[in-house]
Amino acid sequence: MKELKHLNKYFKKYWLQLLVGIIITIIARVFQLLMPTYVNKSIKSVEEFLKGDLSEQLARGQLLEFIFIIVGAALLSAVFTFFMRQTLIKVSRYIEYDLKNEIFDHYQILNLDFYKKNRTGDLMNRITEDVSQVRDYTGPAIMYGIQTLTLFVILIPLMFIKAPELAFYTVLPLPVLSVLIYKISRIIHRRSTIVQQFLSQLSTFTQESFSGVSVIKAYNLEPKINAEFRALSIEGKDKSMSLAKVNAWFFPLMILLIGISNVFVIYIGGKQYIDGEIASVGIIAEFVLYVNMLTWPVAVVGWLTSIVQRAAASQKRINEFLSTQPSIVNEVAMPTSIVGKIVFKNVSFTYSDTQIRALKNISFTINPGETVAIIGKIGSGKSTILDLVARLYDVSSGEIYIDGVPIKKLNLHSLRSAIGAVPQDAFLFSDSIENNIKFGKANATDEEVVAAAKKAVVHENISEFTHQYNTILGERGITLSGGQKQRVSIARALLKDPQIYLFDDCLSAVDTETEEEILENLKKAAQNKTTLIVSHRVSSAKNVDKILVLEEGTILQEGTHEELIEKDGYYKTLYINQLSEKEN
Repeated sequence: MKELKHLNKYFKKYWLQLLVGIIITIIARVFQLLMPTYVNKSIKSVEEFLKGDLSEQLARGQLLEFIFIIVGAALLSAVFTFFMRQTLIKVSRYIEYDLKNEIFDHYQILNLDFYKKNRTGDLMNRITEDVSQVRDYTGPAIMYGIQTLTLFVILIPLMFIKAPELAFYTVLPLPVLSVLIYKISRIIHRRSTIVQQFLSQLSTFTQESFSGVSVIKAYNLEPKINAEFRALSIEGKDKSMSLAKVNAWFFPLMILLIGISNVFVIYIGGKQYIDGEIASVGIIAEFVLYVNMLTWPVAVVGWLTSIVQRAAASQKRINEFLSTQPSIVNEVAMPTSIVGKIVFKNVSFTYSDTQIRALKNISFTINPGETVAIIGKIGSGKSTILDLVARLYDVSSGEIYIDGVPIKKLNLHSLRSAIGAVPQDAFLFSDSIENNIKFGKANATDEEVVAAAKKAVVHENISEFTHQYNTILGERGITLSGGQKQRVSIARALLKDPQIYLFDDCLSAVDTETEEEILENLKKAAQNKTTLIVSHRVSSAKNVDKILVLEEGTILQEGTHEELIEKDGYYKTLYINQLSEKEN
């Protein structure tokens, strides 16, 4: 159970609530244990009355007194049980809250490589289903465990004090039960791990199916997807049934062993009463109540074992991600001021997951306030340059300098706060258009939002919607067209007003006329800002200060639009081809 040691820090955090809960639990069980004793005394009073050793009036008085104590003890036990649950179950919810935040915060600092290697469904399952399994361990398992331990510690010695032989036969089945629990729990642990792993697989499949529903419908793949999901469901059912079959052994075995204990109590107790070894039938009734009190705790032992095993399996999966350390860390605590000079010096980069060498020993300089376009074929390394500037990856070799300082020596948060990035695949959240634009500047006014949307040439489109800027977008912005999503993303970057703009082919889904209007607005907005524009169109590059032409990770050409069209090469060929396409 070493995996569960990770939770010790939370137990220390809430130690006071746990201590109060433990004390309340013990008090509740003590009041519960008073009841069998006074049941015994009540029966003994009746016996004494029937034998003539006690007057009717005195017998009635004792019965009323004992009944009052029994009812009072039951009520007090119920009250303390209520507060016990209020205390210990609340702690489990606090720990659940803290653990989910810990996992989510850790997700945020992990590298992009991590997200390429792990599926979204698995990430979601570990922060939901796995954490729920762990919560059962930190709440119900602790609560019922303390109850069971309290009863065992107090009740079993009490039984041996009152009737040693009877107590011996009563608890005789318990060691047998412990051995069975140990053996079955090991099987539960293995099968719980398998079930949790499969739930991640199922979550991933459903998440991808919902996200790609438009593709599924367009290709008429519903029958195929349904068949695959049905096959997964059957496999999941088989795995869950395999676990359920083992769990199903617990309660029948426990009921059987408790039933045997009751038989022992009645038979041995009755024999001892006949032989005169015990003075009252009440002791038999008391022990029957004790056995019934032990029924749930003994049954809980098996249930608790199952909970602990499942929690350990889930926490192990959680720990696997929490133990993953990011290679990109913020090495500088002090905030850094960013002006915008970017220097690549002999930079090479290889993607760790595919081993593709995206950049090969490239060097260039971008001065503050310059606008640079990066042109090249697909896979030439254009987007990689932008990712390295934002330090989403670290270089494999060489060095990147921002304002003359190595990028690793800059405060990471300051660097990224100074960047306004528009990715190639524009991502919008399932929120209002206004909040999507305000994503980089939450305190922006309505006027600032509208001004940014106008610069991105998307204001008129938004105004046509019924709820305009309050329109709620579907998942990943599916409500909007491709061009509208790109322009909303551009508006988001413009509103942030950063020192460095990174535009990654973000105008590919708009027409040429709209592109030219946006570029003209960007030119005005990006004055004194360092801007990098990745594009496949010459129209996006012709008015910039410098153009870098990439091919297979190296800089093939470098210069202004006028300089490059005077030279034979990739850029001139691209310009001629696109010009002829426009004329046609």
